[in-house]
Amino acid sequence: MVLGVLTGYLIHSNASPGFIGSFSQNIKLLSTIFIRLVQMIIAPLVFTTLVVGIAKLGDVKTVGRVGGKAILWFVTASLLSLLIGMLLVNYFKPGSYIDLSHVDNEGLKDLMKKNEEFSLSKFVEHVIPKSFVEAMASNEMLQLVVFSIFFGVAAAAIGDFVKPLIKALDMAAHVILKMVNYVMNFAPIGVFGAIASIVAAKGLSIFQFYVIYFSYFLLGIGILWILLISVGFIVLGHRMKVLLKRISGPLLVAFGTTSSEAVFPKLTEELERFGCKDRIVAFVLPLGYSFNLDGSMMYMTFASLAIAQAYGINLSLGTQLTMLLILMLTSKGIAGVPRASLVVVLATCAMFKIPPEGVALILPIDHFCDMFRTATNVVGNALATSVVSKWEGELAHMHHRE
Repeated sequence: MVLGVLTGYLIHSNASPGFIGSFSQNIKLLSTIFIRLVQMIIAPLVFTTLVVGIAKLGDVKTVGRVGGKAILWFVTASLLSLLIGMLLVNYFKPGSYIDLSHVDNEGLKDLMKKNEEFSLSKFVEHVIPKSFVEAMASNEMLQLVVFSIFFGVAAAAIGDFVKPLIKALDMAAHVILKMVNYVMNFAPIGVFGAIASIVAAKGLSIFQFYVIYFSYFLLGIGILWILLISVGFIVLGHRMKVLLKRISGPLLVAFGTTSSEAVFPKLTEELERFGCKDRIVAFVLPLGYSFNLDGSMMYMTFASLAIAQAYGINLSLGTQLTMLLILMLTSKGIAGVPRASLVVVLATCAMFKIPPEGVALILPIDHFCDMFRTATNVVGNALATSVVSKWEGELAHMHHRE
């Protein structure tokens, strides 16, 4: 990571603009390769582990109970995160410091292409797969989860006859986890590429304008971490320290690559080592990736309201709360891809008549915010999985070499 910053900075300060452009694009390929390798693994991993997990949970009742506990945690955590973002932005008004002369319009055009208005039908389309193969092909985590739950429950209902199939899927899951180890060897290179690319293109001077926005954002992330970790200590006791140690590796990779997808497979492994039952990890973690992105949630209210402030648009408390609830829903279809939160912010701004060009204000520094959002998402999901395991009485104590 440090190497990436240094390389990027040297290129940025010494090379010609043309060279910087091509360097930035090419070095970014390193992180693209890494993230694509991980994405290749995600669909088969979610499918195999989730089906096996549900078949092992045994019956619909247990699935419902574990799912219920998970959703309860997700909703609470998401609302808290959204609220923290909202309170901070109203108290500190970072938007009033934004300098409208430093706008990244190029980046905005790319985002506008992806932008979709939020509607109920879009939400349903995000959740219910039309085709299992299509969901796998486009890495729609939520749709995969829906299909796998159906498949797993059906398999559990049939019982002994499908044992061999479940065993085969279990073996497949192990093969994929072995692949994860190979892919993770590329992680440092991916992190290096991602950071070198952004620093070469933007330089470090970018922080000057955004220091205020960025520091309030960090304050929010800090508060969120304190909250998450305190809850962790309340529920898990001293095991919380062990959990943090376990997930520190995946945390750093997520931080460097700004893709929480990039650590999904590794996180699965670490949580099982921590003592969460494989069947619960397989169930709660993919769900969490769709429903429980605490860092992103906090950022969404923070960014949307900061943009409104930059344009001097006053939103009443009622409007802000409506926005909060809409974000709660819209964010559910988010994939763990870098920049996904911005697409949601764009859609939300459009709904509330906030100029979407405002997103271009925060684009230049978004990569750095993204690093913190993503790391927070990883902590949130690791915690969710551990807490649900604990509530289910399925948290094994790994005493050996702890």
